Amino acid sequence: MAITVRGGRSAALGIAGGVLAGVLVACGGGGYGGGGDSGSTSPTSGSGDKTATRVTVDMKDFTLALSEKTFTAGDYTFVATNNGTHEHALEVEGPGGEQKTKTLMPGQMGDLTMTLQKGTYKVYCPVDSHDDLGMRTQITVGGTSGSSTPGDGSGY
Repeated sequence: MAITVRGGRSAALGIAGGVLAGVLVACGGGGYGGGGDSGSTSPTSGSGDKTATRVTVDMKDFTLALSEKTFTAGDYTFVATNNGTHEHALEVEGPGGEQKTKTLMPGQMGDLTMTLQKGTYKVYCPVDSHDDLGMRTQITVGGTSGSSTPGDGSGY
């Protein structure tokens, strides 16, 4: 939509408005409702990076189950679903930074995308003391191959 201001400026304003609208759409959120507070890097909104490896995280009272067991350095989108009866969130912290989803009510989903570097990461629920109740696991990211630590996701 162009606004006519003193003759020939309407086309320029229309183009500028279109560019601004495009930028706002590109920066907008949506999808799973991921977001919230984060550490050194900011979480993504929507469905995450299209080139990232998708890892689903099943959150229950009080366990975490990750769909991937092997991790190599690179981009990952963690898609967390709260299948429990309490509110939960997902936080991933390690050498590549720290991020967390917003607090998710039962049945809600949230996502975060981050670049994992070689090293060890803590994956846990930061709500109240849920990590102390077993909602944590640890993953090890290798340069060419890596694996999560043994266990069922119900603690270290």
